[in-house]
Amino acid sequence: MIRGTGSPRGTAALKRHFATLVDTVQASEHRFPDGAHFRIEIPSVENPSALRAVVEEARTHKTPIHRTSQGSGAMLLTRSELSEMAVIGADEGLEVSLFVGPREEYGIGGSVRSPEGMVLSGRLRGLDQLRYALEDILRAVDAGIRGFLIADSGLMQLVNAMVHEGELPSSIVWKISAVLAPSNPVSFKQLIDMGGTTVNVPSDISLAELTEFRAASDAPIDLYLEAPDALGGMVRGNELAEIATVAAPLYAKFGLRNARMVYPAGEQHMSDVVANVREKVRRAALALEFLEASGVDLSVSKPGAEGIGVPEP
Repeated sequence: MIRGTGSPRGTAALKRHFATLVDTVQASEHRFPDGAHFRIEIPSVENPSALRAVVEEARTHKTPIHRTSQGSGAMLLTRSELSEMAVIGADEGLEVSLFVGPREEYGIGGSVRSPEGMVLSGRLRGLDQLRYALEDILRAVDAGIRGFLIADSGLMQLVNAMVHEGELPSSIVWKISAVLAPSNPVSFKQLIDMGGTTVNVPSDISLAELTEFRAASDAPIDLYLEAPDALGGMVRGNELAEIATVAAPLYAKFGLRNARMVYPAGEQHMSDVVANVREKVRRAALALEFLEASGVDLSVSKPGAEGIGVPEP
């Protein structure tokens, strides 16, 4: 439980603000299975070195981290690296969510490299890329990974069928990627109905729009409280109290504005990969300070809580 401890005058003013907020936008009555309002996600945790850095920084700042996500793809991790990340995640009770690949952005097509074609970056072209993506998932599952980012609706349909047929573990968390983010509540509900477990919504979404999404489903919403430049560069960590109030259950996701893009990650820029994730954890710690000062009581999950895709090495 995060409890507000700001100054009496500030706390009273903020409580009046939140009373007004609840009158204008509907506070969510939904929660995670453990009763928590929100969890914290650190994205672009590309490899074991970055994951260890997240764990270290979280301890330094006394900040709970419930999920790390990755953008390069499981395909760019060796079996030993996959196993190492699974062990770290299991030890810490956190979800290790990996992108799959190869995707159109890694392929030979030209459209995805055009300004209007960037929307295709996470899609899978042809049956070959679908097959490679399934092989990528199966390889990571064998190492114990139980969380994957999905950016292609066809892949989501296939893996959902595989889960129902017992070909993939039912404990896997299927996270709809930001590059497939729905802009309206009907699209949001469609992705959940297709088998998405949690859904990343656009980073510039308003509180009123969040209530519309929440009315469509009680599935967890993933939202960048700080977005990388490619997704708009919003810096909204100070809004955690408001956003979690109306969007719960919420994965509060901390990207990093003005940071070098690292996909696909490798030794050629490992210092950037590690420095970025350390700063993201610090940004999450700052958001929790704003929440504490807000005078609003919101609960956060403990490590390993129900619904977190903790690896099973």
